[in-house]
Amino acid sequence: EVQLVESGGGLVQPGASLRLSCAASGFIFGSYGMTWLRQAPGKGPEWVSTISNLDTGGLTYYADSIKGRFTISRDNANSILYLQTNSLKPEDTALYYCSTIVGGRSSRGQGTQVTVTS
Repeated sequence: EVQLVESGGGLVQPGASLRLSCAASGFIFGSYGMTWLRQAPGKGPEWVSTISNLDTGGLTYYADSIKGRFTISRDNANSILYLQTNSLKPEDTALYYCSTIVGGRSSRGQGTQVTVTS
């Protein structure tokens, strides 16, 4: 069973940084692309970033809204996905969660809350 558990969120001031983590289990982590999404209150899910699997070299992709501020990475030995978030803005406030598709089935974690406020 695919399990994804996020952590690392918090309440921070504008300009701060957070490193979000997603611990994965139940599948061969390095063989699958991984994605971060977020959902702000009252809004639909927003794609944030994707990193491809080992076979394709771990290519990274970013939404324009966070490009240059966030960095996605993966530790395949320990099955952990990361999202380094820098220069946080109030509009980055959202529930952040990781997701993957294994065997044609999409899975996501419960999310970690990031709140950016002065």
